[in-house]
Amino acid sequence: MLLPVGAANNFPKYNLQFPVLASSWDEGIPLGNGMLGALIWQKEGHLRFSLDRADLWDLRPMENFTKPEFSFKWVQQQVKDSNYKAVQNLFDVPYDALPAPSKIPGAAMEFDTKSFGDVVQTKLLVGKAINETVWKNGTKLQTFVHAIQPVGWFRFENVSKDFIPVVIPPLYQKAEKSKSDGPVEGQDLQRLGYEQGRVIHTPHKLVYTQKGWNGFEYEVAVAWKYSGKALVGVWTITSSFSSKNGDKTAAELVSLMLNSETFDLAFQTHSAWWKAFWEKSSISLPDTILEKQWVLEQYKFGSAARADAPPISLQAVWTADNGKLPPWKGDFHHDLNTQLSYWPAYSANHLDLEEGYLNWLWKYRDCFKKYTKTYFGTSGMNVPGVTTLDGQPMGGWIQYSFGPTVGSWLSQHFYLHWIYSKDKKFLREKAYPWISDVALYLDQISVKDEHGIRKLPISSSPEIHDNSIKAWFPQTTNFDLGFIRWTFEKAEELANELGKKDEAVKWKSILHEWPAFALDDSGGMAFAPGHPYIESHRHFSHLVGWHPLGVIDWSKGEKDQQIIKSTLANLEKRGPDWWCGYSWSWLGNLYARAFMGDKAAESLRIFSANFCLPNSFHVNGEQHDKGFSKMKYRPFTLEGNFAFAAGVQEMLIQSHTGIIHIFPAIPTGWKDLSFSTLRAAGAFLVSAEQKGGEVEKVEIISEKGGVCKLRNPFGTNPYKIKYSWNGTFKSDKDILTIEFPKNGKVVFTN
Repeated sequence: MLLPVGAANNFPKYNLQFPVLASSWDEGIPLGNGMLGALIWQKEGHLRFSLDRADLWDLRPMENFTKPEFSFKWVQQQVKDSNYKAVQNLFDVPYDALPAPSKIPGAAMEFDTKSFGDVVQTKLLVGKAINETVWKNGTKLQTFVHAIQPVGWFRFENVSKDFIPVVIPPLYQKAEKSKSDGPVEGQDLQRLGYEQGRVIHTPHKLVYTQKGWNGFEYEVAVAWKYSGKALVGVWTITSSFSSKNGDKTAAELVSLMLNSETFDLAFQTHSAWWKAFWEKSSISLPDTILEKQWVLEQYKFGSAARADAPPISLQAVWTADNGKLPPWKGDFHHDLNTQLSYWPAYSANHLDLEEGYLNWLWKYRDCFKKYTKTYFGTSGMNVPGVTTLDGQPMGGWIQYSFGPTVGSWLSQHFYLHWIYSKDKKFLREKAYPWISDVALYLDQISVKDEHGIRKLPISSSPEIHDNSIKAWFPQTTNFDLGFIRWTFEKAEELANELGKKDEAVKWKSILHEWPAFALDDSGGMAFAPGHPYIESHRHFSHLVGWHPLGVIDWSKGEKDQQIIKSTLANLEKRGPDWWCGYSWSWLGNLYARAFMGDKAAESLRIFSANFCLPNSFHVNGEQHDKGFSKMKYRPFTLEGNFAFAAGVQEMLIQSHTGIIHIFPAIPTGWKDLSFSTLRAAGAFLVSAEQKGGEVEKVEIISEKGGVCKLRNPFGTNPYKIKYSWNGTFKSDKDILTIEFPKNGKVVFTN
């Protein structure tokens, strides 16, 4: 009998639990539902709720992108002329210097709790996504952001009727400017130029309205009532975008919810959603550090992603509450951050939440095509590497913000959704159209040398050589080449799947015109031809062809295996001096793909213990001076958290080759472990259990039917197989092949 971590009796040991409230916003207890978010902490003796909404954005355009120099060809000419300062001044400097476009904060809500005495305990009940805080005098707070309704609830027990909330607006106007002001630490909010919004007080309700740029407006409201010695309240934030959809104002919504629901009834529907969420997948590991961190990453994913919400940005629904704009403006960084944030969605069986990413990308497809035509001068489609809420380019270091293969990396998520769901309609209507548009653009942007070999006019490997002219390589980098080869390979595959034979032939022909990956003298992956990996760097951008793309893979034989071994040896040789937290998460995935379980677990453990705050937020730099990085800063971003979860899942199940591999990369000391309903490519739901170092049980359910290939997890041990239909299987060496009917189920036992 599998006893996964998702079982209700296991959840208490994974709660976040502290004897005091956090004293900084980025260590607060996180709550969220994909659109609304809150951080619970203490500021200057007051209990503080930092309130956020995903679509609070200043969308003023970057005027420098309207100039004729906004052109990939113009950039190429400046690189050729060694006039790169002109490029930096036009495209990079404005991102750092201008305060907007940017994500903006919502507001805060505070309660004067000084009379309660010290906090006895505050905790996040992970299983039900609710925060509980108890004070010395017996006062108890329960608060949650509703999983499916656009509101947050709170209830205080043992308080008097003069205990009321206060709404604290962000300081868009203040007397003095902060001493530190930049894209990483955040620019002062006053630079946005807003007139300070007002808080309107009415009986048992507060409403704060803030006007932004060009008519944008958002509203924060809280309403409350008393029942005996209990205070119950509801808060929400609405925006111009929600009002365009016909939604109620914040003031209307809090009154409606407070008058039509009770705290307990609202919590029932909220906790029911989370119960269903946790039943989607679960794991049980002998390593409590990795297990707890994985659970917390799943919790954050469930708090930050929804099908009808914007994608997970750098900080998602937890924008900085420190009087400043968030790090890197809280934008959508498609050079790594958004992509890594969705890595765990597939095998963790959360395709329903991952759809929000794809829905947003598809919504702004025309915007991306316009950008491609304007900047690159081609048809087809690429995507800006740094975008606003509505898909517009923001700039920054242009090797990634205007990178030539950003659309290819995003293509992988369309492909993964298809391969894990086997939704033929999605394949036909979205996945193939997206990938073929990117392939068309790559065909047109590339040039051929005198031997008929294709290349990009200039190429980069973010963020190698940072923002210098050296960051542009004259030959196609392994970073760009990985995405290019993958795009044409998958375009051919999907065209064949849809019966588009002529298009498949075209994509295959173009693929063969691109070179092989550049290797260094040791046989490992280089940055580009003649440019070996010789420096410790936070990005493993030269390795994307191996992971996440799988163009190079251990399964392809001795040649690829030697490349992988040499690449890992070189990473280890150069060391982690300038790695960030997400570098360690990514390394865990790399080791797992190389079936090196001990090193995968070690890398992920280092991430969890050294690059995360007590509330589990990844903050990029090393926090404890143990020699795992010279990066010591702490800007909070989420991609490292979610890449960690993906790494754990890669240790437990892999199916990217079309063959399901159970426990492919577990440490030698792991004897007893299990997982339940992890999703494999082909729309198979897999559960497995190992005891005493031997696999005892594997269960596979096929959502769509089809051929399933399973690497024999029992080794030389005998096993039994039970079908839910009159089935059979074939065995070829160690690969078991079964043709499933829709909803068919197979159980293997030893």
